[in-house]
Amino acid sequence: MSLVPAAIRTLPLGMLATLMAIVLFGLATLYSAAGGSISPWASNQGLRFVLLSGLMFALSRISVARWMDIAYPLYGVTLVLLLIVELFGKIGMGAQRWIDLGFIRLQPSEFMKIAVVLSLAKFFHRLPAIYVSTPSVLVAPIALFAVPAALVMLQPDLGTAMMISMASVLVIFLAGVGLRWFLTAGAALLAALPVAWSMLHDYQKNRVLVFMDPEGDPLGTGYHITQSKIAIGSGGLFGKGFLDGTQSHLAYLPEAHTDFIFATMAEEWGVMGGLFVVLTYGYLIRWGWRLGVAGDTIFTRLTACGLAFTIFLYVSINLAMVMGLAPVVGIPLPLMSYGGSAMMTVLILLGILMAIHRENVGGSRLNGTGSFAV
Repeated sequence: MSLVPAAIRTLPLGMLATLMAIVLFGLATLYSAAGGSISPWASNQGLRFVLLSGLMFALSRISVARWMDIAYPLYGVTLVLLLIVELFGKIGMGAQRWIDLGFIRLQPSEFMKIAVVLSLAKFFHRLPAIYVSTPSVLVAPIALFAVPAALVMLQPDLGTAMMISMASVLVIFLAGVGLRWFLTAGAALLAALPVAWSMLHDYQKNRVLVFMDPEGDPLGTGYHITQSKIAIGSGGLFGKGFLDGTQSHLAYLPEAHTDFIFATMAEEWGVMGGLFVVLTYGYLIRWGWRLGVAGDTIFTRLTACGLAFTIFLYVSINLAMVMGLAPVVGIPLPLMSYGGSAMMTVLILLGILMAIHRENVGGSRLNGTGSFAV
């Protein structure tokens, strides 16, 4: 008989230790970005993490079967909230993305990143395998992600719309939909690029043009990415030292505590600090993906892999953005960038992954059969 309580025995201790390492490193970077002060960023961020960690552990106690039951209602409520944003949303930095409740600003598009994965996983869990690639059947899963992605684009929020779409496409692919449909969709997307370009806002077009030629306007539209690359490059192998960064401390680097926090960190900690960040996030993503690979039902497999891929999208898009490998689309580095939206999303999805882990370890699993057809 084990002396360790079951609630402790089923915790993913490696994942939790890695999570703490990322958050603490982020708090140290925010402390430095504020000029060696715990306020306002590090203190607020630490408090958010404590509160949201409690939510993560609470959600981890919900059964996987229950998560499947609430997938569609959660999606429906989130879709309604997106519609409310269009009608009454709070405008900030040129975008209408929030519902202002007074004590908190709610960003429904963050919830949709989770709701769409759960809904697609439930859809394919219940769909007989012989119908997976049927054209008429594919209309429903495409609509499940295309409608919210279109609403998010109207806010406008290109980065979040991309994340919703890319995670959804991965779930559909893992569900076993034939490769020919993805090739056909890809060809149609390429043909529609001129139309999509004409629908972009001027600032979105400028971001793409700056990505292609950041030196063309280094003091204007290319300023963000130019300063970010200077900060990262000046860090060298081991960095300038904690609290010794110049780009962020002298206010050359815009958004040094939010979207470009990786550049702030890399200047002080260098390549070694960057490797630490990549490896720790890599561990989280690998942990979630392995839960999906080891799952014994379609729902758990698609949910775990879809949520793990969502973390991957956050990290990869942000790092590519700050290093000049992708246009600036306003995706933060979750758990490190200052702000509660991305942190809330990642801790909620980690809570769901912990629920899957708990039932796998405890031997209580959702009834169902099915396998990936990749």
